[in-house]
Amino acid sequence: MKKGFTITATLKYFGLALVFGLFFMAAGCNKDFENTLPKNFRNDTLGLGAGKKVLYIVLDGVTGAAIKTLAPTNLVQINTKATYTYDGLADNKYNVITNASAWTTMLTGYDYTKHNVTTEDFSGLNLQSTPTIFTRIKSAVSNSRSVSIASTPVFNDKLAADATVKQTVADDEAVKTGVVTELSTNNPSVVVAQFHSAETAGAANGYTAGTPAYAAAIKNIDNYIGEILAALKARKGYSGENWLVIIASNKGGGPSGGTPGSNIFNDASRNAYIAFYNPRFLSTQITQPDPSSYPFVGTAPRFVATTSSNVTATQTSTTLGNFGTAGDYTFMFKFRDDYGQANYYPMFLAKRGPFDSVTSTGWGFLFGANSAQLDWGGSPRPGFGIDIRDGRWHTVAFTISLLNAVRTLTLYVDGLTRYSGSINGKNIDNNIPLRLGGNVGTDGNTQTNILIRDVALFNVALSASNVTAIMRTQIKPSTPFFNNLLGFWPGNETSGTVMLDQSGKGNNFTYSSNVAFANFEEISPNISPDISPAAYTAVPNSVDIPLLIYNWLNISVSSQWGLAGRIYSPSVALPTN
Repeated sequence: MKKGFTITATLKYFGLALVFGLFFMAAGCNKDFENTLPKNFRNDTLGLGAGKKVLYIVLDGVTGAAIKTLAPTNLVQINTKATYTYDGLADNKYNVITNASAWTTMLTGYDYTKHNVTTEDFSGLNLQSTPTIFTRIKSAVSNSRSVSIASTPVFNDKLAADATVKQTVADDEAVKTGVVTELSTNNPSVVVAQFHSAETAGAANGYTAGTPAYAAAIKNIDNYIGEILAALKARKGYSGENWLVIIASNKGGGPSGGTPGSNIFNDASRNAYIAFYNPRFLSTQITQPDPSSYPFVGTAPRFVATTSSNVTATQTSTTLGNFGTAGDYTFMFKFRDDYGQANYYPMFLAKRGPFDSVTSTGWGFLFGANSAQLDWGGSPRPGFGIDIRDGRWHTVAFTISLLNAVRTLTLYVDGLTRYSGSINGKNIDNNIPLRLGGNVGTDGNTQTNILIRDVALFNVALSASNVTAIMRTQIKPSTPFFNNLLGFWPGNETSGTVMLDQSGKGNNFTYSSNVAFANFEEISPNISPDISPAAYTAVPNSVDIPLLIYNWLNISVSSQWGLAGRIYSPSVALPTN
């Protein structure tokens, strides 16, 4: 039985490739092509045999989002026989991206940390250590004819020195004409075409589908692509050739240079359309991972209370968590209950004396049946209003603020307001340190098994929208109101007895000596964890393209080259009998 092939950009992203839905199976039996390179990589991944050639069309400044919205006629047709993405990335770093750096990446297979190009003058470029595809092909394929036709002189001047033929022309229409002529009259191995008019229009007017000049430039380029593909298919020897057509944005548009830790998929300057086309390919769209599917991964202290022992974390300060009768505050944390059954009133986080009875001094959180409550000095005692004892991560917060001159306690659970009421004039301060973890249980009703993470105390009452946003995420120095923290305890230790205050205030907790730390990896609808850098390789990046070209042309890739890309092996339609 003959075999088709699947996209296998191997993604060791916490074992959740199936969650992302990135891998698509062709009909019939399928064989995975692993995304790792042996010392010498050379194969015919798609089994398409000899006569393989490459047409590489570079679209400067064309965002994947614009292509998706505008749906240009010829690119839509391309997608029916291509592995493609509207969510591709020019690169997955946080640098300011330029045309020069983007071109260099997509023609060398190295990102800027290797090729050193960051500015439009190509300063730092060293093609001895990071050769272009023209250089590699010239060396590896005898009698090859590589052609570069560009509308921007510096593209050819800096990157196409080893092309067999270099044509620098006046505009994008001339690029089209040059490519059509080359395909109609010569026998090239590789043709690279660089279109720049969309970048010019976007830089002057804006890089959105709603910008008339930008949209018009993209549609014109799409028409040129249609003419080029018609010329390709009209070649006398076309029936005996296997062309890989790559159409890829060099970059997106708009300001670039993200904040480390931010989601690069949200950086429009890196948003790229990338398509790998051949008439035998199956249509496969690759999309960015769904933000609701990012796994929450890490470690957390496990607070277990049985009838014989308990685990606690006790605050060094005896005043932290006293709120007096004036001032604004926000307190929040994440937790997961693993006890697995309903029980009644074991307290698990509190600043108060007795953990097993109602008191007029202090406050604390306690379970009640399948939910939980916040006890505020005996009254009020609002409940969470939902089942939170389901073995999943949840978020909890309360704020203290003046509303209409009334000091008000507001409780949030999983981003929703569950209670808001007066605590005007009520002082429940004490000199008992804030503590995580329950008492030694007297019976099954007072036992606990809970993970607690990301405890934070602010000296400001956050708005409902800020509470919802911050409590879902993982706090970092770039988080709004970070400087208002009185304490922040991620609880991400893996050993020791110190729960470190990462606000810089020095208000550490001390774990009891019997603490154990649990590893977790799961998806929760209540938490939006930081995206892993591995997720950015879940979609094609510009740096991947040279590796695919070498693979297509059966060029052996040595591990010593140190290419940064990943292989994307498109799905191929099974031949009919």
